[in-house]
Amino acid sequence: MSRQRHQSGADRSPGRAGLGVRLRRGLAIAVVAGGGAVTTMLVGLVTNAVSDESRWPGWLGWLQEHAWLSFVVLGVTLAGLTALLAGLSETRPAAAPAGRSEDGAGPPGAAQVLRSLPRDTAAFTDRTAELERLVGSVRASQERGEGLPVHVIDGMPGVGKTTFAVHAGHLLSERFPDGQLFVNLNGHTPGRTPVRAGEALASLLAAAGVPTQQIPVGDDVGAVTEARAAMWRSRLADKKALLILDNAASYRQLEPLLPGGSGCLVLVTSRKRLVANEEVVMSVDALPPDHAVDLFVRLSGRPAGALRREVVEELVRLCGCLPLGVSLLAARLRHHPSWSAEDLRGRLVAARDRLGELRAGERAVAATFDLSYRDLASERQRFFRQLGFFPGTDLDPYVSAALGEVSVVGARRYLEALYDDHLIDEHPGSRYRLHDLLRDYARGLAAEGDSMDHVQAVRRVCAYYLAALAVANGHIVRGGAAVPAAPDGASRVETPVLESRADALSWLETERANILAGVRRANGLALYDLVVRLAAAMAPFLRQAGPWDQAVALHRTAAEAAGHTGDQRARGDALAELGVVRRFMAAYPQAIEALNDAVTAYEAVDDRRGKADALNQLGIVWYLTADNDNAARAQTEALALYRELGYRLGQANALADLGMTHRQTSRFDAAVEAQSEALTIYRELGDRYGEANSLRDLGVVHCLMGAYDLAARHHQEAFDIYLELDDRVHQAYALNELGVLRRLTGDIEGARTAHGQALTHFTELGERFGRATSVRHLGVVERLTGDTAESIRLLEEALDAYRELGSRGGEAASLSQLGLARGIVGERDGAIEALRRGSEILRGLGDRCGEAELLNHWGMLLLTSDGATAATEATAARRHFCQALALARDIRCPLEEARALEGIGRCDWTIDGPGHGVDSLRAAVTVYRRLGVSAAADHIERWLVSRSG
Repeated sequence: MSRQRHQSGADRSPGRAGLGVRLRRGLAIAVVAGGGAVTTMLVGLVTNAVSDESRWPGWLGWLQEHAWLSFVVLGVTLAGLTALLAGLSETRPAAAPAGRSEDGAGPPGAAQVLRSLPRDTAAFTDRTAELERLVGSVRASQERGEGLPVHVIDGMPGVGKTTFAVHAGHLLSERFPDGQLFVNLNGHTPGRTPVRAGEALASLLAAAGVPTQQIPVGDDVGAVTEARAAMWRSRLADKKALLILDNAASYRQLEPLLPGGSGCLVLVTSRKRLVANEEVVMSVDALPPDHAVDLFVRLSGRPAGALRREVVEELVRLCGCLPLGVSLLAARLRHHPSWSAEDLRGRLVAARDRLGELRAGERAVAATFDLSYRDLASERQRFFRQLGFFPGTDLDPYVSAALGEVSVVGARRYLEALYDDHLIDEHPGSRYRLHDLLRDYARGLAAEGDSMDHVQAVRRVCAYYLAALAVANGHIVRGGAAVPAAPDGASRVETPVLESRADALSWLETERANILAGVRRANGLALYDLVVRLAAAMAPFLRQAGPWDQAVALHRTAAEAAGHTGDQRARGDALAELGVVRRFMAAYPQAIEALNDAVTAYEAVDDRRGKADALNQLGIVWYLTADNDNAARAQTEALALYRELGYRLGQANALADLGMTHRQTSRFDAAVEAQSEALTIYRELGDRYGEANSLRDLGVVHCLMGAYDLAARHHQEAFDIYLELDDRVHQAYALNELGVLRRLTGDIEGARTAHGQALTHFTELGERFGRATSVRHLGVVERLTGDTAESIRLLEEALDAYRELGSRGGEAASLSQLGLARGIVGERDGAIEALRRGSEILRGLGDRCGEAELLNHWGMLLLTSDGATAATEATAARRHFCQALALARDIRCPLEEARALEGIGRCDWTIDGPGHGVDSLRAAVTVYRRLGVSAAADHIERWLVSRSG
């Protein structure tokens, strides 16, 4: 209730300001009427002063006798009236739009980038001198082999900066064959915060072909911006590309966007004068009068001889010779064949009483807007005013229909009419955009009405996006998962036809910036319920498409909005999504914090489903950080809640994640049992994604248990499903598992190919954990093929990555392999230290299979010692092999069992002499043959033959 009272009070202030404006205008009208009467009388007096047919009474007769004095009085009266009207039309200062600073925190934004130049326009007129200077500057730099300077095109609004830049870009495009990019930085876009450099870089990188998951993300805005800028410079290194940065607010905003290479041309447009040493500044002024006249004649569609030149000259002068104003006036004349240029001039002069609403420098342009607006039918005027409330940039007929409270057919008709009237620009894909000044004008008109109109318009836009997101999420959310609910009355909202997952993803990418702008506007208007619902509806898309730092900002905003409303369930949802995204970013401590907070929020309202989901996600994070006890506890508790609720998909997810935890602690039978139950449920639900995940993990377990044929079949099935789902991340994981199988069964080159393909996928997608695993596996392959130095380099790279990610399991696996590789090149101390550290980690994790493998590596290092200490080292090696054998048999890991038996046999041969240890060696051969590891078995048999001979 208190918030409602506060809002009502805030709403009354604009109302009082509007009342003052209306009173002042009423007074102006009264003065004009009175002045018009006086003027009419004086004109009549002057007319009658020269007539001898009648005499005027009293003092009027005196004026009649002194005719020339009547002219003087008339002139003084008109001059005074003009001065009075100028004072009454004093410009009311516009309120600054709410927003944040360039580097401030707040709901996320997104820049829209065109991968090619916008089309050249007929409104461009002869700017020969400017074009020659620009083209000459570029040509000279290229011919001298110098780096191309940044070219800044500045000037007042409506002067044609963007048109000039686009036209110049078309002229120069052949010199830059590697592509052209155009991005609007919203430096002076009414109601829009200037695009931050980091946001613009993310959009530029995506437009240049960088997958969104590969784009750097994080909490430190400065560090992320620097990382993205470095990637952007690297992407354009040695390229010849053209980049137009339109509508820049400051040099600070655009500096990180500048390519580092010398072959790229950057054209910047701005209303401000940007200063930097490397720039070529080109100020675009109003058109010369002759050029403005030529432009008007060309666009009016009238023969030059049919227009009085002095009238046209006055028209373009009243527009300040700005191309935008000239184009609008010419369009008015073209669409009214019955009008003459004199008619148009009269209408424009009459419309100039509205200039007080804009700054003095824009009065003539505003008058052209007003003239165009007044020519619209009343319903079209209302539709145009509503466009001023749109929080985004470009719009389509569907959101326009919601905004204007009309049908989509009606909205399309209005948009096309406004386009014909030059009040809106058309963009590819049946989309439209208001020019900045026209957006200003539409907002000014809309602000004259009830202040609640703005709130209601934003509500309608957000309700439309919620309804459309519900349709899109129906295609991209996993089968059986909850889809964010559509708003009440969604069935009455017309939404685009989205028939497939591809359609949904394409629509979401197109509307991303507009939806996020809607979140910002709703948050600024304290429409917190809409903020929460839009964030939830965008979550499935942002999970998949990223960039994840954008998702972090969105879900933080949603959590704060839910706090304002006191909705703990909604707060839990936002925190849970924040935790999931943090996990994707490998920010594990922050993920755990957010998910624990989500659990607390769900418990406060007894939301068992929400709590189970958060616990399931917590278990995954703990699994990734090898906190296996907490992981098993969280998944077990989540599974119990899902079973109480009868939620089958949740049960499958918890079972699958519990199976992974059992596998990581070498409880292979329990892992197979849990994963098999999960697989059954996934198949019953038709959840192909879950089915593939369970198949892949079953393949890992069966590989550890020595069932290589079954493991290969599971991995191939999983890979085929990932292909069907176009899920490149999990394709790469499956490729890594297939590579391990190929290596174990002797196909070393096949393993190298699989791991190399996985590495390519992970690198392109920016998946750091998977990339580290691919690098580690390739390090093992290099050791087996004899390039030990390269093996050590790769294993050290993987080790550094795992440590940075906080993955202790990955760190231990890398240390185990490093110990073996360093021993081969004689780095004995480094090898033992690596094995010692790895052993400590594995024992702490409870990974007995990994510990058995490391003990076998350690034993092999000691066994290869030469000289007088060989027997002593062999004795120590035998102890390690015996420990490995006990572990391997206990957990049923036959490969490590065979390796331990082989090591024991070799140690016995060394310690006790030839002929000893043969039984252990032949037992190892038997296990190797059963596993299909023929190369290892053949090697032992050749060794025995050579020694017995």
